[in-house]
Amino acid sequence: MNMTSKIGVVIPSYKVCKHILGVIDKIGPEVSRIYVVDDCCPDGSGEFVKSNCRDTRVTVLQNPENLGVGGAVMTGYRAAIQDGMDVIVKVDGDGQMDPSLIPDFVAPILAGEADYTKGNRFFDLEEIHAMPKVRLFGNAALSFMTKLSSGYWDLFDPTNGYTAIHAEVARRLPFNKISRRYFFETDMLFRLNTLRAVVVDIPMDAKYGDETSNLKISKIIGEFFVKHLCNFGKRVFYNYYLRDMSLASIELPVGLLMLLTGTIFGLVHWASSVQSGIPAPSGTVMLAALPVILGTQFIFAFIGYDISSVPKRPLHLKNRLSKPIS
Repeated sequence: MNMTSKIGVVIPSYKVCKHILGVIDKIGPEVSRIYVVDDCCPDGSGEFVKSNCRDTRVTVLQNPENLGVGGAVMTGYRAAIQDGMDVIVKVDGDGQMDPSLIPDFVAPILAGEADYTKGNRFFDLEEIHAMPKVRLFGNAALSFMTKLSSGYWDLFDPTNGYTAIHAEVARRLPFNKISRRYFFETDMLFRLNTLRAVVVDIPMDAKYGDETSNLKISKIIGEFFVKHLCNFGKRVFYNYYLRDMSLASIELPVGLLMLLTGTIFGLVHWASSVQSGIPAPSGTVMLAALPVILGTQFIFAFIGYDISSVPKRPLHLKNRLSKPIS
């Protein structure tokens, strides 16, 4: 690791007084600054850290109102960028994330291999048994939706909040438009894809102690599904019509149109056949099946192109950074 690089750590703080001092104590000397963001915590976690922490690297930031984890992280990002940090790591204050892994998250960025790194608790199959089964299933469902909406098909564990980002990439993010609540981590991936940033998963173990999680996957999958659809639509428009045009730009709408047309045509004639009791002619069946088959093939062709288009060249290594579209 390049020891001349300045590493900042952002710790959103909301009802974590029991664990946050332990998290700070475990942060190694490779970190230059630590930003504890009190997100209008009812327990006064910011004042608690000020009164009980003697680490001179720590700066406590206060949000005047509760902005959610996304808003708290953006507050920390702004401060870290202003202080000239090169890489900004986000670690939760509840003790679930091991601060000793910070060098692992930072290394690919400093090596020019990534713009953004995030944790993946599913990498080691021997360790994921520690994850509750409902959360395991929920994360699998959310991961698939995130792949579709963000365009990062090689990533998993989208709700993992252990992340690191190059400051030059962070400054290009539309801070005021990124989701502030539980959708923050997945919305970040969508925003990063519109910048064509390279994102890499970092293996880490699942860890669950006596902390209380406010995220109930069973309650947010429906909300996330709608938001993922919106982000998918925006990403496709940005990448395949506004910024560039390719064969995939034709394959998706043609495929969707053929699939929809064939399905509607087939359902109408099926209902008519059931009502009249007369089987539909084989020609009618073929007229319904053919556009469905061809439409499905066009959609799979688009997905194949989309998978092959995952960003490969780190954004922060480019000489010029274009303004993000959001």
